[in-house]
Amino acid sequence: MSDCVFCKIIDGSIPSKKVYEDDKIIAIYDLDPQAPVHVLFMPKEHICCANALNEDNCGIVGHIFSKIPEVAKELKLDNGYRIVNNCGEDGGQTVKHLHFHLLGGKKLNTTMV
Repeated sequence: MSDCVFCKIIDGSIPSKKVYEDDKIIAIYDLDPQAPVHVLFMPKEHICCANALNEDNCGIVGHIFSKIPEVAKELKLDNGYRIVNNCGEDGGQTVKHLHFHLLGGKKLNTTMV
């Protein structure tokens, strides 16, 4: 999508600090970190949100979740981390491109909201 900031990051027209990349996904440091380590994982294919996942594209979530532990280990998140996905306006989604937040590097609050 031409107006999607994450699509622009993926195609290189907006710079980012990459943590991981392969032919299906990219992981970048969040520009407004909510924890000492805050990385965003997203598919290179534009999928607007979790509601748009279906039988044809849901494999990307498994691929992302298979890479998160690898990146977490590289970033020394040995004591744990949190994975967050926001879906829709009420869910706090601000960029309409499916993505997962990897948060860690400190003891995180146990409340979810």
